[in-house]
Amino acid sequence: MKHFTFCLACLLAVAGFVANAQAPKEEIKVPASLKQFIPHGYKVLDLTKGNLNRDSYPDAVMVLYKVGEEKTSDVADHPEKRPLLLLAGQKDNSYRLVARSDNAVYCVDCGGQMGDPFTGITIKDGYFSVEHYGGSGWRWTRIITFKYVPAENNWFLYKDGGESFHATDPEHVETKVKTAKNFGKVPFKKFDIYKDQ
Repeated sequence: MKHFTFCLACLLAVAGFVANAQAPKEEIKVPASLKQFIPHGYKVLDLTKGNLNRDSYPDAVMVLYKVGEEKTSDVADHPEKRPLLLLAGQKDNSYRLVARSDNAVYCVDCGGQMGDPFTGITIKDGYFSVEHYGGSGWRWTRIITFKYVPAENNWFLYKDGGESFHATDPEHVETKVKTAKNFGKVPFKKFDIYKDQ
C-alpha cells in the first residue's frame, strides 16, 4: 500500500509539472502585407482582424513575442515585454502602423502556474480587448478594453476588469471592473498593465 501511495504521489507530481510547462506556440500565418511590422527576433503570438477605427478598411491587431521569451522572462524582475501593434488598413490593401504598446499584454510567465496568461484579442466596431486568464488555486481573468475616439484619432482605455475565484469553488466569483470614471483618460500608448491605473 505504501508503494502504491508513493507511486500515486509521484505520478501526480509529474502530471503537475507537465501541466505547468509552457505549451508550444502555434505558428501564425502572417500575410505578406504585415510581415514588415515584425522586428528581427520576434514572432507573432496573435493576429486578429476587425474594424479598429470605424472606417471601411479592415484593420489588424498583432501581438508579438520575443523568440526564447520562456527562458529570458522573469515576472518579478524582468518581464519580457510583448509588443501590441495597431495596424490600420489602407485603401490599397496595405497597412499602416498607427500605435504600439509594449505594456498592454502580460509576459509569458505572468500567469502563475496556469502558464502563459494571454488568451486573445477581440475587435468590435472601434473597440478592442486584450484578454488574459491565469492563477493557480486562485484563478483570475483580466480583460482590458480600448475605445477609438474619432475626434482625437486615438484609442483610450475604456474598461479594465476581471474575475477571480478559487478552483475548488468556481461558483463564488468576485468581479471587479474599472472604467474611465475610475482611471480618467488614459491613451492606449500610455496604458501600463504592470501598474495600477
